[in-house]
Amino acid sequence: MAALLKKPLKLALIQLATGPDKAANLARARTKVHEAARAGASLIVLPECFNSPYGTQHFPHYAETLLPSPPSPNQSPSYHALSAMAKDTSTYLVGGSIPEWVPERKTYHNTSLTFSPAGELLTTHRKVHLFDIDIPGKMRFQESEVLTPGNKVTVLDLPPYGKIGIAICYDVRFPELATIAARQGCFLLVYPGAFNLATGPLHWKLQARARAMDNQVYVGLCSPARDMEASYHAWGHSMVVDPNAEVMVEAEDNEDIVYAECSNEKVEEVRTGIPLYQQRRFDVYPDVARGNVRYAE
Repeated sequence: MAALLKKPLKLALIQLATGPDKAANLARARTKVHEAARAGASLIVLPECFNSPYGTQHFPHYAETLLPSPPSPNQSPSYHALSAMAKDTSTYLVGGSIPEWVPERKTYHNTSLTFSPAGELLTTHRKVHLFDIDIPGKMRFQESEVLTPGNKVTVLDLPPYGKIGIAICYDVRFPELATIAARQGCFLLVYPGAFNLATGPLHWKLQARARAMDNQVYVGLCSPARDMEASYHAWGHSMVVDPNAEVMVEAEDNEDIVYAECSNEKVEEVRTGIPLYQQRRFDVYPDVARGNVRYAE
């Protein structure tokens, strides 16, 4: 089989501690990105809403305008901070997500920006599935009260390595996104996310392992650190799961950076032993990756 991962890649997930001061959050992110780069990471991931507190009440206050691209530093300080982090460290950087404001449509989005080692924007992913849940006695959260969903699958080619799929948090619960990305040749699925103390213990690790098992790819989930003084309590436990659905590394709930070495040999080993890609029955059921898939907004 053709190599999905052209050469070994060291992945870093930054479980960042964030607060109400955007400038401080950006400065802290920069410090941690540089730390991960010094440790040899080639691909670095920040968590969902890394530049702000997470919550519908916070999105409008912290939202930045990204279009037309590139925005000015006043329109999006986070864009320019992420670009500089990637360029200064010569790494690929998945910039977690930030609240985005689109003035022309008067819409807010939960948006991830990925930058090249030259500091160039490579792709944007707007959260496709909004976090609307109501678990009696435990958790009610309705992102759709403020946010508008994105409308595409995001697959990105990192030329020295291979393709990755990028989605955000609640997107992980929808296996179609992962399956499409995997069948497009991704070796890794990356999810900046912020599960909470109700959903995290139940489903965070389960979802990561399930997406890895279904698709025989690496999966990285990157959470903010837990802050019990904040209005939203993130689960933490950022982790990387290998193509055999084994957890390679997992953080606790505090600020941390976790690392994992990804190799094509592991992908091939798993897919040779359990050859799902040769055993699927598209004469019985459809190939979701060949349907009406949107790769652009």
